Amino acid sequence: MHTFSDTNNSDDFMALEAIANEQGPLAAAQALAERMRQRRLYPELFEARKMLHRLELGLPPVQVDSIGGQQHKLGENGVDSQVQDELDKRLLDACREVGSGLMQSGRLQEGWMYLRAVGDNALTSQAMSTIEPTQDNLDLLLNLYVHEGVDVGRGTELCLKMRGTCNTITMLDSIVAMRGRSDQQAAVGALVKHVHQELLENLIADIRRRKPDVVAPADGSIVGWLGIIPGLLRDGTYHLDTTHLASTVRFARVLDDPSILRLAADIAEYGRQLHAQYQYASEEPFADLYPMSLAWFRALLGEHVEAALRVFRQKAESLDTEEHGTIGIETYADLLARIGRPEEAANYLMRAMPSGMRPFGVAPSLIELSTASGQFGPMMNHARERGDLLGYAAALLQSKQAS
Repeated sequence: MHTFSDTNNSDDFMALEAIANEQGPLAAAQALAERMRQRRLYPELFEARKMLHRLELGLPPVQVDSIGGQQHKLGENGVDSQVQDELDKRLLDACREVGSGLMQSGRLQEGWMYLRAVGDNALTSQAMSTIEPTQDNLDLLLNLYVHEGVDVGRGTELCLKMRGTCNTITMLDSIVAMRGRSDQQAAVGALVKHVHQELLENLIADIRRRKPDVVAPADGSIVGWLGIIPGLLRDGTYHLDTTHLASTVRFARVLDDPSILRLAADIAEYGRQLHAQYQYASEEPFADLYPMSLAWFRALLGEHVEAALRVFRQKAESLDTEEHGTIGIETYADLLARIGRPEEAANYLMRAMPSGMRPFGVAPSLIELSTASGQFGPMMNHARERGDLLGYAAALLQSKQAS
């Protein structure tokens, strides 16, 4: 019995023909695929597996088109849908093997061509994790991790490590708004942890220079260390680029993880104590950046919740929608939803949102809030009053599905 493992590369052609003659086309295709796998010829492995899987399903090994209107002897007069589905499934598995192999060999762009079709970002990220980042491949790694969305959190960590905070913030400014909430949180979480650690280390070093015998605060927080020298920041002292602090706090409003929210609140409290020249204005309703952000973070942590709701509701009702749009209204509703009061958030949106004004998309939609609360009647009534048949149907059908 002939096998490729018994031969040198120069004898592959003879071995393949012998296997085909003695054992048949299927065995030859299996041997060919294994040979390509052993030699790590990944694109060729895909083509070999394609022929193998077509033979397994009773199809010609190669799909050929008719020439000059004449149906080829081995042509296909339509493939049964079940056979096509099974072929597609097996070819996707081939894409997984080939794409992963290429990635692990450092051929990132080629590997992505195969793995993109699979749609398994976890598999792609795992394959990419074996690649040592260098200045030569960093742009490609970041493009796949961040811009293609393979693993935005890991891409952010990589950018922070190799290009620093400033470049990472620039990158996030351009892509975070376009990603889904989970990707946003992964990226921003990495940024907050990095900035908090860097700020804390610089602050501790400064305080230890001033007070060599200082005893570290029990909680080890930035706020705790600031308490050792009250008013440390009043003269304009700072321990990290203040624009980086402001950007990090601005991004951090998407977070839900309590452990990272506490870090964000720690940074915001530091920012609140900075000299007035570093109290940068932000967009409404967070124009007073650090105090408003601190109230937001604390509310999400279950602290001073009613006080925060009063402040953000006051903003929602006082901001001119002609100048600021509905951002204040949506932000208040978003806060209500995120602290576990979706019904209240939906009712407020239906009451406060001006008819015909385009929302920013900050708050969850009415159908999301109604689903979260299990109360669809108010949305149905609201849609009926506004002549919104599509919105009425969404709430009606969703309520039937949920019941």
